[in-house]
Amino acid sequence: MIWKYLLNSWKHPKYATFGSSIVRSSTFSTYRRLSTAFSTSTPKPLSELYYHLVKSPESYHYWSKNIFAISFLPKPPTDVEGSKTFIGVIPAIEAQEGAQEPGLNDFKANDKFLNLMHDTIQRALRDGADEAIQAEATQRGSGWLHIHDERNVPALGRIGDPDDIVASVMVENGKILSETYQRMPSYRLFTADGPPKLSPGLAHKLEEALLEEHRREGGE
Repeated sequence: MIWKYLLNSWKHPKYATFGSSIVRSSTFSTYRRLSTAFSTSTPKPLSELYYHLVKSPESYHYWSKNIFAISFLPKPPTDVEGSKTFIGVIPAIEAQEGAQEPGLNDFKANDKFLNLMHDTIQRALRDGADEAIQAEATQRGSGWLHIHDERNVPALGRIGDPDDIVASVMVENGKILSETYQRMPSYRLFTADGPPKLSPGLAHKLEEALLEEHRREGGE
């Protein structure tokens, strides 16, 4: 089944949508994908997805009258065309007999989000915000270090799939040279394994950046 991470038979009364564990939130236009594991500990950053039902901007009218903006934030973007806070969009297909559910090929990535994510990761590497990556750099000594998306972790000593390598950075004598940060053009924001899943230190910094950007864009 295409996009196995998200697709299932659950339907909104009017719209078809994604998510094996989606529930209605405090508003009628937002849905939340619950974590599969429940814990009393502090939730991990960026551990839940939200589907914000919004009107399509003019640039998407040819595609769908309504869309779901997929986000790590519980609040919808203030401006779908200009916001950096959501991962991408999928069409909100009206649920009817025989209707085709949206799949992976229907997902449209938000390049503004991707730019924000890359900028945040580069700053986090400069500031040593992720202990695991810093430890890996120390062990590496010198050479190129890949920043992997943890939704599909490669086997020990192997290089990950191109879709899941976020970027590469040069390490010299165990020190990360953040100015050498290079984005991986083949990286995809959404794959069959799901949305971005960054290491804890990077995820925490991205969550902070998204919340700050949401405030800057005039969100509540």
